[in-house]
Amino acid sequence: MSIKPKLRLGLGLLFVLIVLQSLVASRNVYKLKDETANILADNYNTLEYSRNMMLALDHIDEPRAKVSFETNLQKQFGNITEPGEQQATERVKRHFNLLRAGAHADTLPALLREDILGLIKINMEAIRAKNDVANGTVNSAILWIVLTATACTIIALTLFVNLPGNIANPLMELSDSIKQIAAKNYSRRVRFDRKDEFGQLGQAFNAMAEKLEEYDDSNLARLLIEKKRTEALINNMHEPVIGLDQKGIVLFANQEAIKITGLSMSEMIGRSVQELSERNDLVRTLAGQGKAGEDAVLKDGHTLKIYADEKESYFEKEVIDISIVPTGEKERVCIGKVILLKNVTPFKELDSAKTNFIATVSHELKTPISAIKISLQLLQSPSIGTVNAEQAQLIESIKDDSERLLKITGELLNMSQVETGNIQLNIQTAKPETICEYALEAVRLQAEQKGISLIAHIQPGVPAVRADLEKTAWVLINFLTNAIRYSTEGAEIAILIGLDEHMVNFSVQDTGQGIDLKYREKIFNRYFQVPGSQKSGTGLGLAISKEFIEAQGGSIGLESEVGAGSTFFFKLAEAEVTENA
Repeated sequence: MSIKPKLRLGLGLLFVLIVLQSLVASRNVYKLKDETANILADNYNTLEYSRNMMLALDHIDEPRAKVSFETNLQKQFGNITEPGEQQATERVKRHFNLLRAGAHADTLPALLREDILGLIKINMEAIRAKNDVANGTVNSAILWIVLTATACTIIALTLFVNLPGNIANPLMELSDSIKQIAAKNYSRRVRFDRKDEFGQLGQAFNAMAEKLEEYDDSNLARLLIEKKRTEALINNMHEPVIGLDQKGIVLFANQEAIKITGLSMSEMIGRSVQELSERNDLVRTLAGQGKAGEDAVLKDGHTLKIYADEKESYFEKEVIDISIVPTGEKERVCIGKVILLKNVTPFKELDSAKTNFIATVSHELKTPISAIKISLQLLQSPSIGTVNAEQAQLIESIKDDSERLLKITGELLNMSQVETGNIQLNIQTAKPETICEYALEAVRLQAEQKGISLIAHIQPGVPAVRADLEKTAWVLINFLTNAIRYSTEGAEIAILIGLDEHMVNFSVQDTGQGIDLKYREKIFNRYFQVPGSQKSGTGLGLAISKEFIEAQGGSIGLESEVGAGSTFFFKLAEAEVTENA
């Protein structure tokens, strides 16, 4: 039987039991009521009439008493209900008629009383008999009510115990099985040996679980194949790869990573990167837990030198965060990261060869360019002879070109020093005022030729810095030269020097056209020049400036808005702070 008919049958049976109990109780109550009403209607009225006749008989000589006696006697004739009551009433009437006629006046009252007492006795016995019947009815009613109430209670209790369990137990088993399936226990089955809706639901659930188990088995096999394929691809990569979960546990590492770290596969897989960092310097550096200098080098994208393949190799570290959006959620969650080392040794070797070539060529070019400048000075000397205007113009043009070539070769030589790591710094205590005066003096003539005013604002009491005076001044000169180049005639350029949180800030503020936001991140890259600007250099000045300042432990930057000018700045530590440190 299905669930719906069961519920209907159970609830309908309870309804029938309630109605049956009500009918039994009502029937017995109404039966008892009828029997009680019969006693009142039949026998009580006769007793009342008999009492009135007895009272009237005491004063029978009075006309009023005779009338009362006759009236009650007539009423009694209309209320004859018991066997023998008719004959007794007839005797009372016959004796009353004789008494009213005046015959036997001395004996008739006694006979009347005897007749009336007989009438009373008949009704009293009838009342006693009806009372016994009523008591029997009451006992019968109690018995039936108790029996039906007991039957109703037993049936209701049976329904109360069995019906909820009959519905709830399969639901609980099904709910528990669904939780097991959700926990990927696809072997779970439900056992409903019934032919109702729960039986059909159990069959459907078992079919679903069987298909899920089959799918999971096939999917697991496919996943294992894909896992092996992925491991093979990673192991065949020529670059070291290390995978970590969100807790820093090593999930995988290819053979190249094993080779450069010097650890075995079993020593790495399943271990936390913190644990490995305690006994392996390279892992500590790759995990970003090395020394501050090493970590900074890696973050800045510089190469990491590692001894591999029986030679010094260069690698660039790239950390790739792996994130997913979990099912049913909207926010991305990081589930791990991959550390990838790109082998840039061939590029490094090519770059080194390029740097050496540029340094050699620049050095070789510097000597003839200097000779050209000396020859030009001799040509301009009156002792050699006079030159005409065209010749003087050509000499001046050759002089400008030679100075430009000399500047380019100087920048190339500086960049070669930077790239080879051979920057020679002469760190000493230097006053910001001295650096500023050195730079202003170097560009004063260039500024006067364009009518540009150079205004220095130096904060009173600004402390000295620990820096290479010549190279720091070179950076400031480079800032001023660019500002003069891109400022209009008659403009103002401000040099601002002040203290900024234990760092001395040098900034050059111009009123030129400004630099677009999309070019600001590239402005300090090598050989980069803002599109549309004057091409008068190699694009190395700002890159060299950045290397010079950072080599001294400082920082460099730019603030600019299109149409509102630019502010180039660099910051160096106070001399007192450096010395105390």
